[in-house]
Amino acid sequence: MSLYGTMRTGVSGMNAQSNRLSTVAENIANANTTGYKRASTEFSSMILPSGNGAYNSGGVQTEVRYSISQQGATTFTTSASDLAIDGGGFFIVEGANGQEYLTRAGSFVPDSEGNLVNAAGFTLMGYEYEAGVDPTVVVNGFDGLTRVNLASKGLIAAGSTTGSMGANLPSGAAVGDISTTSLVVYDSQGNTRILDFNYEKTAANAWSVEVVDRTSSTVLGTQTLNFNADGSLTATPATLTTSAMASLPGTGANLSALTIDLTKTTQLGYAFNADGGSIDGNAPSKVAGYQIDSDGIVYVKYENGKLDPRYRIALANVQSPDKLKPESGNVYSQGVDSGVIITGFAGSGDFGEILSGALESSNVDIAEELTAMIESQRNYTANSKVFQTGSELLEVLVNLKR
Repeated sequence: MSLYGTMRTGVSGMNAQSNRLSTVAENIANANTTGYKRASTEFSSMILPSGNGAYNSGGVQTEVRYSISQQGATTFTTSASDLAIDGGGFFIVEGANGQEYLTRAGSFVPDSEGNLVNAAGFTLMGYEYEAGVDPTVVVNGFDGLTRVNLASKGLIAAGSTTGSMGANLPSGAAVGDISTTSLVVYDSQGNTRILDFNYEKTAANAWSVEVVDRTSSTVLGTQTLNFNADGSLTATPATLTTSAMASLPGTGANLSALTIDLTKTTQLGYAFNADGGSIDGNAPSKVAGYQIDSDGIVYVKYENGKLDPRYRIALANVQSPDKLKPESGNVYSQGVDSGVIITGFAGSGDFGEILSGALESSNVDIAEELTAMIESQRNYTANSKVFQTGSELLEVLVNLKR
């Protein structure tokens, strides 16, 4: 056995325990860091060839591992822009260098430009969203992603284009009887106009409906409605398309052609009864806030209660999350052994749901870290004793010459 080898083994052990203490210190320092993932030091032995009655002591080497796939506890907050992922996946964020990273740190707040930025300065990324149509996901890349921006666009008005009107028409009405209801619609500037729906019985099981602009008394459209013996429409879906009105007096706004769904119209032995109808569009309204649902759709909320979907937050994942490469700012980049990055949406595939008003705490257990600290301290001391003993034996060997 080489005395120098013994001393080198002792140094190897002290270095290994020093590395373990470093990860413990990092874990304790980040115990309150949102989305932080615990680091641990794993040991493996280094064996040297031995023979002829002599043993050559080897040493120990370390590898730092991160428990990235282990989810931390969920803490609920009062901010709608605080986000956590309940399940698999990572938020995609953009750094100041324009490069995309993955993170579980969802403490986002709007910056001076309206972009959602987390505490480390990384900007949340997503796809621009159109109501009712999911964005096209680039599964194996970040193409098409844009910054999620909640900047107010001031007063927003939308003209009406589609709606519905349902009503029960009394089957006992005489030919020529007229029943009327109305619907409020919006022109291109958000001004309201009232359209009257006049239902006139023309024959048995036959009615006509006429849509009239109340202000100008202009007939915008008519439709014939025929009913079966059971009071249902003979042809569904039944729609009525109105004429557009341009350069309305007093405002210069336009009223678009409207497509009105009449499918819910019936003819039964009951009094005339309209369901109130529905119409899209809205009057001018200011932005009052925003909401984010479990699917990651970001809505801008207006004072009138209307929700306007703007973005859908994208998530990403890899085959081996624990092999991702940690970067400064509690973010991760693709590692050599992590596998390729796959993108998608919350609630689909292996991706979890997004929780608004919540944050994922670090997965550090302080009690476990303090226990590891004591173990490392004791082991470091023991290895130093090995080194000290080898040094003393070497001194004895040198003194033999005297």
